[in-house]
Amino acid sequence: MAVMDKIVLRDMKFYGYHGVFPEEREKGQNFYIDVEAYLDLRRAGETDELEDTVDYSKIYDIIKYINENNKFRLIETFAHIISREILSTFRQIDRIVVRVRKPEAPIEGEFKWVGVEVERFSNEL
Repeated sequence: MAVMDKIVLRDMKFYGYHGVFPEEREKGQNFYIDVEAYLDLRRAGETDELEDTVDYSKIYDIIKYINENNKFRLIETFAHIISREILSTFRQIDRIVVRVRKPEAPIEGEFKWVGVEVERFSNEL
């Protein structure tokens, strides 16, 4: 049976220097990131112990570190690196979905945000 449990982090806000245009990498802008990490949480549900799950504060710290130490041209790369680092850090995660939203993208016209969503699996590492 497929694992349906997940840990969810929504609307994490980071100020970063990612974008195709030089001014985006110099001036910076806000990015919003969502993560859904799929894993079996039955043991954690039974034991009530942190070591039987994934500490979501550590997921946040990974994303914060990636954001603060890189200037990606593409948010596709940003999302991919986030997913890869989380999967390689937490081997108990089977599948991850990462969404990176860019509400201040340099596009003429009205929009709430643009973004990408990537889905990766532990067996792809």
